[in-house]
Amino acid sequence: MRLPTMAIALSLVAAVGAACSENPGADDGADASPSSAGGGAASGSGAASTSGSGSGSGTGGSTDSGFGQAGNLNPGGSASSAGTGSTGAGDACATKTSEAGFQQVYLAFAFDVSASMGSNDVEWRSKALKWDPVVAATKQFFLDTASTGFKASLTFFPGSSERRVMCSSETYTTPAVPMTLLPSPAFGEAIDDVTPPDDRSWRIGTPTAYAMEGILEFIQAERQQNPGKYAIVLVTDGYPQECRDATDSIEAVVERVGAALDSGISTFVIGVDSPPGPGSPPSLTNLHQIAEAGGTGEAFMLDTGNAAETSAAFTEAIEAIRGAAVSCTIPIPPAPDGRNFDKKKVVVTYTSTATSAPTTLDYDQACATENAWRYDEPLNPTAIVLCNDTCAAVQAQFEVSLGVDFTCEDVIEVPL
Repeated sequence: MRLPTMAIALSLVAAVGAACSENPGADDGADASPSSAGGGAASGSGAASTSGSGSGSGTGGSTDSGFGQAGNLNPGGSASSAGTGSTGAGDACATKTSEAGFQQVYLAFAFDVSASMGSNDVEWRSKALKWDPVVAATKQFFLDTASTGFKASLTFFPGSSERRVMCSSETYTTPAVPMTLLPSPAFGEAIDDVTPPDDRSWRIGTPTAYAMEGILEFIQAERQQNPGKYAIVLVTDGYPQECRDATDSIEAVVERVGAALDSGISTFVIGVDSPPGPGSPPSLTNLHQIAEAGGTGEAFMLDTGNAAETSAAFTEAIEAIRGAAVSCTIPIPPAPDGRNFDKKKVVVTYTSTATSAPTTLDYDQACATENAWRYDEPLNPTAIVLCNDTCAAVQAQFEVSLGVDFTCEDVIEVPL
């Protein structure tokens, strides 16, 4: 199934009962008007489409633990009116809406610009079969409106053909393109600038471990200022080489991405195999070790030999990464007009392109049931987290919507 081509910074619309307490400390239902009384059950009335765009902002929230799993969001957005309706048991609540953004997602690209990508000195280093189609698809990702809302950076490696510079993590702590909101032409311009003018001007060496170490230093500094969900996307056609074996090996890279995962930074890998021919190196199967250590399963391996097919395969891989980057945590939006949030009075609904009506998700703090959600912190919740199976359903749909109703009666029991 085609994974979603969607923006990461999305909007969530939460219905908030007008009869719920207007002022901090007020009793539930104290402000209900006679005309709002009646019978009825809570229902989802707000929605956020994953094909939309926006920007999550605000403060608070914890570091996301990885892609494909629930993370945390920074609440943001502002209250706005959205008509009237029924959200509370007893049909007691007319509704307004509050908007909140998903957590900002940052993708740090590490892009291999070594001679094996296109120096044309041997058949399997064909620029037309490797560099050109991969670059074309990469540029398209950075310009694609489906990437709206992501932020990305771009670091090239090796940073120099001089070993002293190439084999130093400091070379890679400042990306060629800093974290930039997509879509943006800056990435294509940077790729054009780094593309060698002739076959003899390619950089030699693949200092992957040093590049990853430098990029991780960059991310750690970046997220101190801009909290969010971070991941590395490694695009390479070879194993680490040219630096000292003990410090720049597959094992060294695995160690670095494993440490990154421990701090909540995942690593995706796109491997560019060489076209078949005399002297062509074997398939880059060891790159799977990097992806596994980075918490993203297997590497995306691209066969080369047909430029159009290579470009299409790269596009498919990057779309899968974009889909997997969708956050499955929703900040609890601020209630409009100073109303209070009550963690026991929440209903979450889910609607996809495969369903015609909203489905109410069950609250389960242990995520032991299907189609469930939980709070990030049950004692003092700041976000709603979709459990893994629900998260997978969101990431596998082209368009989904989530609704959150704040009711006027207790509808769930939250463990202490």
